[in-house]
Amino acid sequence: MRLLLGVMWLLHWLPLPLLARIGEAVGSLLFLVVKSRRHITLTNLRLCLPQLSEEERRSIAKKHFQAYARSVLERAILWWAPEARLHRLIQVEPRVPLDTIQSGPTILLCPHFVSLDVAGVAVVLETNLCSIYTKQQNKVFDEALRKGRSRFRPVRLFSRGEGVKPIIRAMREGLPFFMLPDMDFGEKDAEFVPFFGIPAATLTAPARIAGATGAKVVPVIATYLPNYRGWKVSFHPAWDNYPGDDITAATRRMNAFIEDRVMEAPAEYFWAHKRFKTRPPGVPSVYAKL
Repeated sequence: MRLLLGVMWLLHWLPLPLLARIGEAVGSLLFLVVKSRRHITLTNLRLCLPQLSEEERRSIAKKHFQAYARSVLERAILWWAPEARLHRLIQVEPRVPLDTIQSGPTILLCPHFVSLDVAGVAVVLETNLCSIYTKQQNKVFDEALRKGRSRFRPVRLFSRGEGVKPIIRAMREGLPFFMLPDMDFGEKDAEFVPFFGIPAATLTAPARIAGATGAKVVPVIATYLPNYRGWKVSFHPAWDNYPGDDITAATRRMNAFIEDRVMEAPAEYFWAHKRFKTRPPGVPSVYAKL
């Protein structure tokens, strides 16, 4: 792992266009050889984008592998490049909402697009934050990951097992909560809410935490700029009247928002995750191979 991290450190010296193209080449190779993740990706695309042809979905799947592999290599820039270079490469629209963050509890809702780490960096370049963190099995990589994400400002990280209480305390102390809301963690603290029309075990935590703290929910989406010019981090307006009185309706509203953003950059959404792993009672797995 130390050797791999050493190689990544060397990569951060490369121009972004060259590094990005290397990542895309690696992704093209992975699309051919990693059959299990290719199957998951194509299954998700068939479920969520049935209006497309199989050829169109396969094209998106290949581009997704390229985008994901590229994002992994580009972490070298995020972890080791000078602050000035990051400011040049990260285009923030319209800006990090510091006024909103400073006015009270704030949830920065960041769906799983491949460049989500860029969104985190864009925030940390301007202010502290807190987030959920999954400890990595390899201690060397875990340390590098934590240092890379918090090298400009302290980032307070909590494990999922700690529950929401420490998050709420941190938010009340003025830290925005950088939240990744759209992975399948099972039925606990989740409801089956449609995602592209398919029942998906969806965390209700965004709505529950917003309701408990009065937090403003500000979606943030990170995508690639064209022609290898860097990344765009878009901060959307805070949601009005969220969550309201109906947690299920609020969770459906969140999924509908994510669906719209996915359609704007379909290859960059994290299709390789088993988004529909947890099924309603009696419903078979969608990922079983025929």
